[in-house]
Amino acid sequence: MDTGIGTEEATLALTWTRSIEWDTDDWRKSAACKDTDPDLFFPIGTTGHAVDQIEAARAVCISCDARDACLEFALSTNQESGVWGGTSEEERRKLRKAWLAARRRRSA
Repeated sequence: MDTGIGTEEATLALTWTRSIEWDTDDWRKSAACKDTDPDLFFPIGTTGHAVDQIEAARAVCISCDARDACLEFALSTNQESGVWGGTSEEERRKLRKAWLAARRRRSA
């Protein structure tokens, strides 16, 4: 049965240019949190017990040698949940806007 509709398929290629090679000199190997329960860094909510949990996660981040790389990773990959590089979800949303604007200015 001929429907009159072509059988050609469209191909869509998705590309992503990474600014950092995450697998080279992986910051996660030296992260202070690598042996910490990951649930600590992903509190549910932003009030009550979650506030204490966020502060406890930040306490781990404060002395971490990988803090800057962790935050860069979170901003680059748009990590919306959890504590990354010592920042909360709300702080990262604000930082990401400024970070993206700075990247656009550098590439212009």
